[in-house]
Amino acid sequence: MKTDGKFRHDSLQTRKTVKTLLEALTKGIGKGELVLSDDDGEITLEPDGLLNLRIRAERADGSNRVDLRITWNDEPGPSESKNAPKVG
Repeated sequence: MKTDGKFRHDSLQTRKTVKTLLEALTKGIGKGELVLSDDDGEITLEPDGLLNLRIRAERADGSNRVDLRITWNDEPGPSESKNAPKVG
């Protein structure tokens, strides 16, 4: 049985370090296991099946932001995806 938990980490990093972390996330998603840890804790997630991806970007008053969210359910549930478009 999978245990519930939370992981959160905030820090300043260089572009190179962020790139390395994103590559590690990509590799973990590909293997189906994400292990996230720091001095305060650890969590293991197992992405499988269809993953919901949301990317948002914003620039305002000299401040920039990119949000990346990936969600999934451990057990298959009702599909929330839209049907393919119809072309007549």
